[in-house]
Amino acid sequence: MLEVIGVGMGRTGTYSLKVALERLGHGPCHHMASLGGDLDRIHGWEAAARGEQVSWEELLRGYRATVDWPACYFWEELTAAYRDARVILTVRDPCRWYASVHETIYRSSHRQRGWAGMAMRLEDLACQGLRHRRRMCERVIWEGTFGERFGDRDYAIEVFVWHTAHVMAQVPDDRLLVYEVCQGWEPLCEFLGAPVPEEPFPRLNDTASFRRMTARRRRHVLTLRGTGSDDRTAVR
Repeated sequence: MLEVIGVGMGRTGTYSLKVALERLGHGPCHHMASLGGDLDRIHGWEAAARGEQVSWEELLRGYRATVDWPACYFWEELTAAYRDARVILTVRDPCRWYASVHETIYRSSHRQRGWAGMAMRLEDLACQGLRHRRRMCERVIWEGTFGERFGDRDYAIEVFVWHTAHVMAQVPDDRLLVYEVCQGWEPLCEFLGAPVPEEPFPRLNDTASFRRMTARRRRHVLTLRGTGSDDRTAVR
């Protein structure tokens, strides 16, 4: 049963929020990174993206919270299905948000030429889950959220700003926290009625960290292909 629904788009501090929610007892928390090669769950998100009726209880079984894509794309359905869940809208400066998305998940998804494009294709061969997850991301993020126009900076920022305003207009104030992760523990804990932890608030998965992770994963895939390994579970 979901207790917290994160409705902010990716690259608004969603991974830091995931870790923070788990620290506060609202875990496991679903995030794009949670999918790995879980084909059953990826297929479920693909079906939802095609407009098919899905069981949210089944799709999110085992999770107590959600953040990031793909779940935030379905925020209206989820907030209606889990009416007692608290809702957190992570936000950040729209221009900085666009730059972050463009230099991380968009660049990673759209490098089709040269070494980077070859690495993407090798990743897909090495892990069936990655291939399906990439296709699901295309449907949910680049097609569903941005209408295949994310490359148009002004349009993408307009979509981001509209999303923020739409959530704030639709979700009652007493159920919603509009939150920047730079605010740290205090507003989050007050909203959830939790004591403030003594350790620093997690600040994870910035642009530099994302690039390092992507580079490591692609090097690993090239190594697997070079050795002839057929380990389809190694790349997550």
